[in-house]
Amino acid sequence: MIWQAIDDLARRQPDRPALRIADAFVDYDGLAQQAAAFASMLAAQGVQPGDRVAWLAQNDPAQLPLLLGCARLGAILLPLNWRLAAPELRFILEDAGARLLFALPPFQALATAAVPSGCHLVDLDAPVPGYGWEGLRDDPEDPLLLVYTSGTTGRPKGALLTAGALVANAENARVVFGLTEADRVLTVLPLFHVGGLNIQTLPALLAGAEVLLLSHVDPDAFFDACAAWRPTLTLLVPAVMRMLVGHSRWATADLSSLRAIGAGSSDVPLDLIEAFHARGIPVQQVYGATETAPIAIAQTREEALAAPGSIGRPAPLCEARIQDAAGIPLPPGEAGEIAIRGPNLLREYWQAPEATAEALQDGWFRTGDVGHVDAAGRFWFTDRLKHVIISGGENIYPAEVERVLLAAPGVAEGAVCGRPDGRWGEVPVAVVVPGPGFDRDAVLRHFEGRIARFKQPRDLVTVPVLPRTALGKVELGALRALAKASPERG
Repeated sequence: MIWQAIDDLARRQPDRPALRIADAFVDYDGLAQQAAAFASMLAAQGVQPGDRVAWLAQNDPAQLPLLLGCARLGAILLPLNWRLAAPELRFILEDAGARLLFALPPFQALATAAVPSGCHLVDLDAPVPGYGWEGLRDDPEDPLLLVYTSGTTGRPKGALLTAGALVANAENARVVFGLTEADRVLTVLPLFHVGGLNIQTLPALLAGAEVLLLSHVDPDAFFDACAAWRPTLTLLVPAVMRMLVGHSRWATADLSSLRAIGAGSSDVPLDLIEAFHARGIPVQQVYGATETAPIAIAQTREEALAAPGSIGRPAPLCEARIQDAAGIPLPPGEAGEIAIRGPNLLREYWQAPEATAEALQDGWFRTGDVGHVDAAGRFWFTDRLKHVIISGGENIYPAEVERVLLAAPGVAEGAVCGRPDGRWGEVPVAVVVPGPGFDRDAVLRHFEGRIARFKQPRDLVTVPVLPRTALGKVELGALRALAKASPERG
């Protein structure tokens, strides 16, 4: 179990730094003690196995011992995206039936606006009461992490991951990245995503390595940390990679300690891979989803150098295949849907049996992504079946944005798609059929406070009719063409 592994490390290397942020650090003995203290606090609040405990903050060391404390009790951690608006957070908290909500001071006002009845907002600085409980949990089938991913039907759904899935994912990471106790991992990406939490951070701790947290993405802080702290590994998304490559310090920054970086969340452009390779830093692509914890297919350091642009091979504890619409495996060279099987898969979507049955078929998770396998057995990402916009590493599902768009005054019809963007990869754009009282600026303002800023359309294109197929569905290719061809307006 996860908490047992940390306790074992605390006995073996108690004084070794585990987590750092700024000039402060927690050693492995302190990490284990904090985990036990969180378990005591949760038990005193009446938390039982299976209860959901929510967390709202930027990257902070306390999230990791809270996860470990949940594991000790059999509770489920619900990390929340601090970029969401209060109504979005309230929906997730209500849907998950969260019992407690921890929020750090910068997010207290947001938490207060979002917390539903039946969920108690906890003061993290309050004294931890002494409390005993009977029996520590050690069942790998215990659900431990509930992460909400934007929903194709307009509402997010929660992917439920067990303790065993997180352990399996950590083993995949250990082998793929060659993690050892000697590693120093720089975590830049947000821990509310499985990418930031599970691709390197938690696996590094379970390997006995040291983790440095940056509270948020900041190029100067990244370059400073690389020079002063000398990390061996880090994880980035294309938007952050482009931010770093385009920065004035890129050419002279001391990155010599990095033996590789992990990269994922969307297709990584070859020019970014080449920019890092030119600095002697292999870019190990990692493919997966929230539902796969997320490491499913990945490159080793050697594969990254041998086949730039490939997403790699199945992770050690995973199987992957290309299949047709009926779930029949396809031979190398043929494009089809990428499907994953392994112990790192989600158990289910929270209270959504139909969505679970659709996604998990005969033990295989249908990713909704298109790819192919070459003659050497390497996987390549081709396209997305799902109508998802990936902007700066964040998934945006148009149905969720359209639900707000169609409630805006003066909108007769509307649809949302992605437009290519040099900085973010893609940005959402609304294509609208105006109705009585339509006002472009008023429609764009309508999104404020209703959904997160990164989901809000960056532009609005007006058309007399939406392009539709013979069956009446909005034709995505034509919609994207309209969004791309229209002159961008602020």
